[in-house]
Amino acid sequence: MSPKNVVFKKVCKDKSVTVYMGKRDFVDRVDSVDPVDGVISVDTEALQGRKVFVTLSCVFRYGRDDMDVMGIAFRRELYLSTRQVYPPLQDRDKAVHTKTQAKLLRKLGDNAYPFFFEFPDNLPCSVAMQPAPSDVGKQCAVEFEIKAFSAERQDAKIKKRSAVRLMLRKVQYAPESQGPAPSVEATREFTMSDRPLHAKASLDKEVYYHGEPIKLHLQVTNNSSKNIKNIIVSVDQVANVVLYSNDSYTKSVDIEECGDSVPAGDSLKKTYTLLPLLANNRERRGIALDGKLKHEDTNLASTSIVKEGALKEVMGIMVSYRVMVKLIVGGVVCVCVCVCVCSELEEELVFQEFKRTYLKGMLGDDDDEEEGNVSGGDDMAPKEK
Repeated sequence: MSPKNVVFKKVCKDKSVTVYMGKRDFVDRVDSVDPVDGVISVDTEALQGRKVFVTLSCVFRYGRDDMDVMGIAFRRELYLSTRQVYPPLQDRDKAVHTKTQAKLLRKLGDNAYPFFFEFPDNLPCSVAMQPAPSDVGKQCAVEFEIKAFSAERQDAKIKKRSAVRLMLRKVQYAPESQGPAPSVEATREFTMSDRPLHAKASLDKEVYYHGEPIKLHLQVTNNSSKNIKNIIVSVDQVANVVLYSNDSYTKSVDIEECGDSVPAGDSLKKTYTLLPLLANNRERRGIALDGKLKHEDTNLASTSIVKEGALKEVMGIMVSYRVMVKLIVGGVVCVCVCVCVCSELEEELVFQEFKRTYLKGMLGDDDDEEEGNVSGGDDMAPKEK
């Protein structure tokens, strides 16, 4: 195993349960999703006869957990699956383990037990709405979480000291096959003008990756009697919160006011370059982002790709992108051309998250925050503080 691999470790406060995971980003390829696997290490003395369970949950949050209106909480659980880890329900040595699990089990000894989950087909990817700098509390988001806890039984009340939470991220992966390059045309006729204004906009391809410039090819044929005084091109992000009220938020994530003019009877053929980046939109409220793990940066949300037959109503937040072209005549938008575009994650970007500088002993502000150590190395031996 590569010496650059990282093991994520988190311990509950009473030291009875420790979670180990080889990664926290899981890729959704539409037709398949990476399974969630890890290892739970238990302290049998600290458990005092209690059992150990692990859960995978998907939650849509559109307000603080402690808020509710007329008895309706601002939090909806989209998925919950629970496994009993200790005492084990099957022989550990007879089960099939991933390569990471096998190494961890050898290192951690007899008190370590594997767990394994598979995502169902109809779950959304991790998305969060960026709050304003003055906003407090948790933002509107679709979040995934692994929680391990010890209790007398599965439905017993869970003590915070005996539970450990680890946030995960489910990310969208662009399909290998691309459709035709987007192209659209628009024509506008004016009163007292015998001939129309015609505009055509096109892109090089349908799918763009994060950080990749978008080249927009624009052709304008102005046979009208009007003068085009300005051209504005932009990349708009459209985020639809479909789960509870179907709210829609449209934000320009990159805009260029070119100042180009096209007099009556003239034409224009030009290529514009747009580069939508989160770095230029960090202070703007309502921008949809890919799910964020603590201590890590993120990027603009990838386009939502829904598997055929899945219900869009349970997707939480649906994200799409479009390129807009506005031709200004006398201060009025006379032609508006819209070209749809996808924005996805490259496969390489998914795994770069695990090559960052190791985080040691970072403690969260409360039990819901990340805490514990991240360790790594050639032998994958976890290191305590």
